[in-house]
Amino acid sequence: MGWHHKVLRVDLSAGTCTAEPLNREWAQQYLGQRGLATKYLMEEIDPAVDALSPDNKLIIATGPLTGTMSPTGGRWSAVTKGALTGAIACSNSGGQFGGELKQAGWDMVILQGRSPKPVYLYIEDGKAELRDAAHLWGKTVWQTEPTIKAAHQDPLIRVASIGQAGETGCRYACIVNDLHRAAGRSGVGTVMGSKNLKAIAVRGTVGVTPINPKAFMTAVQAAAKALAGNEGRKSLTRFGTIPMMDVTGTFGALPTRNNREVQFEGLLKMNASFMNKPNANGHTNLIRNGACFACTIGCGRICHIDPAHWSVKDRPEYHGASGGLEYETAYALGAAVGVDDMDAATFAGFLCNEYGMDPISLGGSIAAAMELFELGVITEKETGGISLKFGDAKAMCQLAELAGKGEGFGRDIALGSKLLCAKYGRPELSMAVKGQEFAAYDGRGMQGMGLAYATSNRGACHLRANPYSHDFGSTDIAGKAKVVKESQDFIAAIDSTGLCSFTSHSGVTNALYASQVDAAVGGGWTVERMRETGERIWNLERQFNLAAGLTRQDDTLPKRLLTEPAPSGTAKGLVARIPEMLPEYYALRGWTADGVPTSETLARLGLEREAVHAA
Repeated sequence: MGWHHKVLRVDLSAGTCTAEPLNREWAQQYLGQRGLATKYLMEEIDPAVDALSPDNKLIIATGPLTGTMSPTGGRWSAVTKGALTGAIACSNSGGQFGGELKQAGWDMVILQGRSPKPVYLYIEDGKAELRDAAHLWGKTVWQTEPTIKAAHQDPLIRVASIGQAGETGCRYACIVNDLHRAAGRSGVGTVMGSKNLKAIAVRGTVGVTPINPKAFMTAVQAAAKALAGNEGRKSLTRFGTIPMMDVTGTFGALPTRNNREVQFEGLLKMNASFMNKPNANGHTNLIRNGACFACTIGCGRICHIDPAHWSVKDRPEYHGASGGLEYETAYALGAAVGVDDMDAATFAGFLCNEYGMDPISLGGSIAAAMELFELGVITEKETGGISLKFGDAKAMCQLAELAGKGEGFGRDIALGSKLLCAKYGRPELSMAVKGQEFAAYDGRGMQGMGLAYATSNRGACHLRANPYSHDFGSTDIAGKAKVVKESQDFIAAIDSTGLCSFTSHSGVTNALYASQVDAAVGGGWTVERMRETGERIWNLERQFNLAAGLTRQDDTLPKRLLTEPAPSGTAKGLVARIPEMLPEYYALRGWTADGVPTSETLARLGLEREAVHAA
């Protein structure tokens, strides 16, 4: 039926695993995954709680299409109060883990409390138990996953785990599954580590049955056909996302050296062409593409580092293949820090996979530290003898490893740029929103994306809105608030289905999403109902943040983007025009001038019970 109607509640303090029924009424209102898990979280915790308190909860959620044959139906989300932001956190991942969890017969796992000792959760179909993880604590993701598989003598077990970054409190630690896929942003891995939970291991053979198999097959075939012939899908399959380096770099919206610049002179050494180009040793960075569960896109890059490169020359453990540079990692470990060494960036990316860190926040934090260093705010005394100049690939790799281990100056890098810059008295140098570092788009060249960053409920994010075509078409702000608001709503619905949002760039229409959901779970899902559900989810997340203490003042960009004009490119001379767009955006949302949903908006969306949190 799309749903198993089963939730696994794990009380880590008590050491118990209990099955309970899924709230079907909430599933009808919030669809699944991102939306449904946020509803559970809102009902079960005080949003003002400390993110690392045992009273915070971590919810691992699937959608109604997760684990099905729907194209890209392998997504899962980690929903909690974020350790990096103090705001609602919903971090989405692919790979094989989500499909396995759903096929084990579970729709959602609610993790609460804190274990008195390190443990991991083992799920095999309808059975679940907590097992000792003392021997795993202190190990990397790359060590943890094969150790668990060997212990259970089952190579088909799927594992989601944290590395040392999650154990030592790195504020942007990830939950990594399948060795290089990750619920990557907002510090969801930090929350998992605070609960002394090292990993979740799943083996599932139950399967998933749609409520209307014939209609579901028809809907799935239509979606697969749309994807197969789409040029955007073909590009993602062949090149991944890294071609965006050329797009934003040429346009003048590629954040460079902590957003001091918007174009990177090292672009040609950090793009898709270079990834495929043999070096002097005949080595190419890219091996092949990779795909997640049920995916017909395959945008992932499987890469390796030249064994002769200085980063791994004496470290044979890094001579193998892993998830390579995608656009965001190429930006964060390249242009953001002024580095044009693809192998060095790939190595730093491997460290993120291994230790469990968000590469976007890592790169943004290192970029902020480099600017602090070049301004003389910090010196080698603070950095432990490391010279932090933009473009220094060796320094970047050193800091990535130190942050992952929680050692030396890496402990400061692990704070995230907001806390790092505040610590050294220059908070304005943090290129973040709500404490979360920018993705790879500058809000001066891309005004719509700037607004999307400012208003994103989980902090700066490139995946919560879709203003790309509008932004590359014009730097004028007319119409951008509407594009951002409407795309935010429907993306919230897509994120709740169990499908990858890249399908929306690759030929899958809103009608195709609705037809697949309706055939999977029934209940009359239409495009309009999905849109309204997405709007309900967005407003629920807003209510969470208001109750957590965030205000209108958090819906903004750093001073640099608001006052320092873009120095080059299409948007040369422009600043981000957030003060002009924000009132229009609030009005479109049915919010007050202070960014609070009105009673009329809450009533229309059935959120009256949450109105108390806005008081």
